[in-house]
Amino acid sequence: MSGICIQPTGILFCPDSKRVLVRPFISSDPERVEHIIDRALLLSEEAVEGELEILRGDFSSRHMDLEMCWRRHFALVRAGLGERSISVNRQLYIGALFSGEYALESAALFNPSMVAHPDQTGLEAGAVRFILSLRATGEGHISSIEFRSGIFRPDASIGIDEVSRRVIAPEVKENPTYRKIIFLHKLAEMGFDNEWSRRIMESLGYDFTHEELENAVRQVSAQGEDSSRELERTMECVHWLARSNYEVHFKPSTSLSQRSIFPVSPNESNGIEDARFVRFVEEDGSVCYYATYTAYNGRAILPQLIETRDFESFRVLTLNGQAVQNKGMALFPRRINGEFAMISRQDDENLFLMFSENLHFWNEPRLLAVPRQTWEFVKIGNCGSPIETDEGWLLLTHGVGPMRRYCMGAMLLDREDPGRVLGWLEKPLLEPTGEKREGYVPNVVYSCGAMAHRGWLILPYALSDTCSTIGVVELAELLGALTRR
Repeated sequence: MSGICIQPTGILFCPDSKRVLVRPFISSDPERVEHIIDRALLLSEEAVEGELEILRGDFSSRHMDLEMCWRRHFALVRAGLGERSISVNRQLYIGALFSGEYALESAALFNPSMVAHPDQTGLEAGAVRFILSLRATGEGHISSIEFRSGIFRPDASIGIDEVSRRVIAPEVKENPTYRKIIFLHKLAEMGFDNEWSRRIMESLGYDFTHEELENAVRQVSAQGEDSSRELERTMECVHWLARSNYEVHFKPSTSLSQRSIFPVSPNESNGIEDARFVRFVEEDGSVCYYATYTAYNGRAILPQLIETRDFESFRVLTLNGQAVQNKGMALFPRRINGEFAMISRQDDENLFLMFSENLHFWNEPRLLAVPRQTWEFVKIGNCGSPIETDEGWLLLTHGVGPMRRYCMGAMLLDREDPGRVLGWLEKPLLEPTGEKREGYVPNVVYSCGAMAHRGWLILPYALSDTCSTIGVVELAELLGALTRR
């Protein structure tokens, strides 16, 4: 260990299998879906009402908007009814047949990220309210994002707000707005800059809705004399891109701990992994919260971006460019010399730095650091967005060494030229020892983002991909322990 005194808080975020949400439970086989609907249609109205009464008694106390979930899931299979018209109760019952509970954190609650809360009212002098995001993992190792909130007090103690037992997924906006420039670049990047994609894009404005996109797709498809493979593949890519860029919204009446961002698009069907949230302050003083995360579909990963200003409405967007590779992209909290800056790992081994005039497009990564200590000889990566201090950008890192042992380290980057490494820790800031080493993935300590406040570093971190805790350390002590160039 580095000898730095990280003060434990005694706070522990552990998986709770009682926290469940309602998600679709729909077969990928259309014939099976029709069979289930046909069986539901055989019931009398009285039988349907009786079944609903039993379901409400069993599940209403466990969920906030149970019938809303049933209505959403009925809409997903509505086409299986054809032209038949049915009662509202039967719609709800069919929706329930295609629903199931999911214990979204039954396996793990880990890889936390911390930012200052948008609401800092009503606090004592010197305190700060924060939001903590966590990667929740349940059955099938599907990951989602959960939230907690709390207050860091002037005496360096921490209070965590009450956690609700009930949890809900957000409403997905049916007709989201897209940005044309993102579609143009992503289509070209994926090899679909062709006659068909150009025709679609030319008919759309700078910003366009999903409905406008679908109309353009239909018009261009109708222009094709033959259904060529190129046309089909282009339309498939356009629809994939539309599903990968979406908007979700939670009701303001829900608390932060009740909100869960569960996978929506096909490219994240197996998980939303390791969100690194950052409070980004623009040059005009406006604030937006961003998070980079890894979308995983069971076969491939795709770095994506989340935008929010209030943690109620979230916009999810694809990231673009040749440098959008691998896991662990972390955005700086402000522009540097007029440009966005990002820490990345292009090769699953070293740390890179990249700049861009546009938040959504990244190219030309520059090598920033390579493994230098024995505890990071396998690879290094970041543990969240850089934190600005008077001495420079404090970048928390992770290193993987022998026996796939994950330790946390730190380095200091120049404030105006973050490509210059000013100092680093020769020994780990944190390492998996004792109880820290046991868990779903043993020998791992890991964080997706810490926060600095009034001379303290508030450091949330995960214990062996199972649960999470928070430690605090004096910034001056940490910065003083760095080996300087």
